[in-house]
Amino acid sequence: MQYSFVRLFMAAAFILISGCAATPRIALDPAAVRYIPLDQIQWKDNAAGTAANAPLYGDPTKPGPYAYFNKWKPGNMSRPHFHENDRYISVLAGTWWVGSGKKFDPDSTVPLGAGSTVIHTGKQVHYDGAKQGEAILLIHGIGPATSTPAEEK
Repeated sequence: MQYSFVRLFMAAAFILISGCAATPRIALDPAAVRYIPLDQIQWKDNAAGTAANAPLYGDPTKPGPYAYFNKWKPGNMSRPHFHENDRYISVLAGTWWVGSGKKFDPDSTVPLGAGSTVIHTGKQVHYDGAKQGEAILLIHGIGPATSTPAEEK
């Protein structure tokens, strides 16, 4: 009796596993869910070649919500500047170095690793970037997302 139960259990498990393996992928309704697979993210270098961006939604140059990935290339940092509106940033990969104030001093920046979050408060001066390795960020806010230089020489 016990042997029959084990055989029945094994047969049921095999059928269940086989059925799962043969199940076709289900297509998502694009009216309900839009997505971009990781290998299809379209990075575009900035004019200086120091960073690359990949838009997710909205347009940072226009009024309204926006979000994009930003990839800082190694050895590049912005100069002191500020944004009119708050910006919300999550570090997704690498180490992002952040400083504040009008005097550009990369040695005084704070390293923020993956999982860290930052709020760039509107009209407050900061600078940031990547030192040794690349850093990938998720940045979102309400546009237009202006950047005003504020370096004290």
